[in-house]
Amino acid sequence: MKSHVHRIREELPAAALFLLAIWGVFLLDRILPLERYGLIPRDWGGLVGVATMPFLHANFTHLLNNTVPLAVLLALLAGSRADSRLAVVLVAVAGGLLLWLFGRGHSLHIGASGLVFGLAVFLIVSGILEKRAVPLLVSVFVAFTYGTTLLAGVMPWQPGVSWDGHLFGGIAGALVAWLLVRKQPQL
Repeated sequence: MKSHVHRIREELPAAALFLLAIWGVFLLDRILPLERYGLIPRDWGGLVGVATMPFLHANFTHLLNNTVPLAVLLALLAGSRADSRLAVVLVAVAGGLLLWLFGRGHSLHIGASGLVFGLAVFLIVSGILEKRAVPLLVSVFVAFTYGTTLLAGVMPWQPGVSWDGHLFGGIAGALVAWLLVRKQPQL
């Protein structure tokens, strides 16, 4: 079995590249109108947003508010036994598809916060399901650090906030954790 420290060292460059891509798209969006490629529920043209939504941000504050927790959660995920890249892709796609199917109609959803919520819930649920000390400690840390934000972020009275994107991201995170942890051999 690989050391988690070794794995973190291997996976952090991919996480950094992912974050740089998000920042690069943000800078490109200052020149080109890329935000229109966000997710619009039940609109065939808005389906492209399943893939593009995590890369699109309305402003610098929006980008920064997603970058910091995303960096922390990606680092924690890199140290887990889960296939980090698969987990990120599955959470993003499943959360995006759930949002596209069941989200508020005629709303444009952009930002990586659905992925942030999904990864936070993934780490919490996978830590509980693995029943091992370190993942359980990560689970408690994530719940303690982001718990209030997770609860507040799914409340529907927040104007301009994709609360349904947060909700479906969280649901996707729980489903992906259950799927991936179930497949892992127990040590």
